[in-house]
Amino acid sequence: MLLQRIALAALVLAGHAGAAEAPIRVILVGDSTMATKSGYGDALCARFAQDVTCVNLARGGRSSGSFRAEGRWDEVERMLKDGAGFKATYVLVQFGHNDQPGKPGRSTDLVTQFPANMARYARETRALGGVPVLVTPLTRRTFKGAYLADDLAPWAAAMRRAAAQEHATLLDLNRDSAAAVQAMGQDEADTLAVVPRPPGYGLPADPSKVEPAGAAKSAFDRTHLGTKGADFFARMVERELVAARPETAAYFKDGGKP
Repeated sequence: MLLQRIALAALVLAGHAGAAEAPIRVILVGDSTMATKSGYGDALCARFAQDVTCVNLARGGRSSGSFRAEGRWDEVERMLKDGAGFKATYVLVQFGHNDQPGKPGRSTDLVTQFPANMARYARETRALGGVPVLVTPLTRRTFKGAYLADDLAPWAAAMRRAAAQEHATLLDLNRDSAAAVQAMGQDEADTLAVVPRPPGYGLPADPSKVEPAGAAKSAFDRTHLGTKGADFFARMVERELVAARPETAAYFKDGGKP
């Protein structure tokens, strides 16, 4: 009898240990500034330990409205419904760039549609057992004189309100990226782009210019990211996630160190 009790206790302890060591999953949802080849998403996935499942579903040119309208959110919901093998699934959602005016079929109203869309993503993630994490939009790197023109600040503010309303985790990437880019200045910030700044590059492109609904063009601009920029902002998102959700620190290769 004593041996049976010892064996049973060992099984219970092993079960608890296995649960504690169960892997997590991270799903990235967003636009080109998070997507493969043009954003920081893949670089962020690379920062997680090997047993973490990190899936980058971000796509270029998508807004908080068009991502759902195209049926792309359906894939996230299917994954969440099949999440029994994970200790937790964190869904990081970042939109804003293509929600701005001037993008037919994608723009959303800043006062009504955009915050409602973000709140809905948070609610639906939680309802399916996931952990909603709203990420304010990565800043563009265009200066006017000595100061960064952070034209995405109103969308970041709307997302903060949506996160507070839904009691969702918020990563304020817009605030932190804008501060970092402002400290760099235009020349250093331009080294984060997909390709080097061409000689004699003049005035920046109009921020309201319509972005194609697909992969970012392979040319210099002050929105998308090359390898250096992707690594820089992936580290920033890691620090923000660990600060907001300390339990995730153990799942990064560097232990979530600052």
